[in-house]
Amino acid sequence: MNKFKIFSLALVASVSVVKAQDIKEAKKAIDAEQFQKAKSLLKSIIKAKPSDGEANFVLGNVYLNQSIVDSAKIYYANGLQASDKKNLNYIGLGQIDLDNKNAAAAQANFGLATKDMKRKDVDEFIYIGRAYINSTNPDYPAAIAVLKRALALDPQNATALLTIGDAYYGSNNQNDAYKAYRDAFTADPTLLRAKMQLGVLLKGAKSYEEAIKAFNEVIAINPNYGPVYRELAETYYKWGRNKSSTAKVNLQNAITNYEKYLSLTDYSLDSKMRHADFLILVKDYKTLETVANKMIAEDKVNPRIYRYLGYAAYENGNVDVAIKSIEDFMKVPSNKVIGRDYLYLGLSKIKKGTNAEGVVDQAAFDSGIADVKKAIELEPLVVEELADLGKALFGKKQYANAATVFELGANNKESKNYLDDNVYYGISLYYANVNKTNGAADAAALAKAETAFDRVLEASPTYDEAYLYKGRINNLLEKDDLIIKNYEEYVTRTTAKGAEELAKPATVKKLVEAYNSIGASYANTDKAKAVEYFNKTLVLDPANAYAAQSVKALK
Repeated sequence: MNKFKIFSLALVASVSVVKAQDIKEAKKAIDAEQFQKAKSLLKSIIKAKPSDGEANFVLGNVYLNQSIVDSAKIYYANGLQASDKKNLNYIGLGQIDLDNKNAAAAQANFGLATKDMKRKDVDEFIYIGRAYINSTNPDYPAAIAVLKRALALDPQNATALLTIGDAYYGSNNQNDAYKAYRDAFTADPTLLRAKMQLGVLLKGAKSYEEAIKAFNEVIAINPNYGPVYRELAETYYKWGRNKSSTAKVNLQNAITNYEKYLSLTDYSLDSKMRHADFLILVKDYKTLETVANKMIAEDKVNPRIYRYLGYAAYENGNVDVAIKSIEDFMKVPSNKVIGRDYLYLGLSKIKKGTNAEGVVDQAAFDSGIADVKKAIELEPLVVEELADLGKALFGKKQYANAATVFELGANNKESKNYLDDNVYYGISLYYANVNKTNGAADAAALAKAETAFDRVLEASPTYDEAYLYKGRINNLLEKDDLIIKNYEEYVTRTTAKGAEELAKPATVKKLVEAYNSIGASYANTDKAKAVEYFNKTLVLDPANAYAAQSVKALK
């Protein structure tokens, strides 16, 4: 479904013509995602006529859509005391039941909503269908079933057709969704959301150019229909992500269209938060930090903005601001902390503790890694975002710390970086030991390195370098049998690649390493074999002093 929940429009006229016009305008504002305007209109209706059950219900829906559940309940409760269409408010309470995974209570409330329906009424069925779709625990089959009841009574009801299209879309039934949206727009050519959804289907199918054409057709009908610019923005963003050659132009198109979308909303705090969401999506952290600071300067601010300020400040190098902002957000008990919060907090601590040469204060590193591990507990795939940190540490020869970072992803087969993380993990552990200036090699760490290369070979059997590193690791461990086994496997696989590969200077260097290591391993048990391998080195590198001296010593 679309990122933002949508409400049914085009409902029946009310007894009062003035009230009907106001309700219609409020629903138009909701459809345009101008929620502040809609709230103002609905509150004015309720103030003028407190007994208006439908206005209370629609206003409750706006609050529920914005996850302000307490306010939604208040208006539903007020609506149940009304004399006009009070039954609709049971539907709102039913959606709250669905959100709380209480299907039995939801059914009871929906039953109360439909108990006194007239034979040809359909609005209740449409609203119930929408409740099933908009719930945080959506039930698309249930929505489709109840919406079919509405369409059985009124086959050309455009709102019912739009809503069942959303239910089909939510259940990944693209063909029936397309037909429903097309029929909805045919039944009511003013229902632009139905036409827009045809473009959304194309966007979902990655037919980006066709989707843009479809959205531009909506704009040709009404250039002030805000939601279509949001869809355009998301389409350009996805197009740029999927086709790198278009990335620069399409990212700018995405930002331009999102700004147009914002200009057509009410610039409420809610719309600004959606803007912040989009800025994270397109990784425009400079703008995000500016926007976040402006929002914090307002009297009433959604606490989530401190999260966004923390993210942006980290990306912009302002680590002190990042740490304070994220910690300020996390210390409020009512704020739901997500994995990404811990990720940015941990990365900020590590960056703060890193000097210009790339050396990390170990206490800062350990504290940051503890937070990163909390992030992984909540969202295992955040390990995919640690590669840059690991590679930066590796590049600065901070091999032990690099290994700590890469280990986090090396054990997650679902990560897209699983193979690379294991390669870097194994190499980092190897270099952390081969560069030791005092003390023996860490056998436990080297065993982990060898296991990492075993995982690499399982995932990518043609990665021959793994055998080279396994040979090197066992060289450090002085395990002659495994030195011979792994280096011989490397030689066999490399030789099989043919003359072109064998002529490469880098390959020659590695083969010389392999032959010398195998020769040294045989030296104490089989002098003839040792000489054989040292001579192989001398064929490739006649000036190799180690091989020449070893042959001389063994004769």
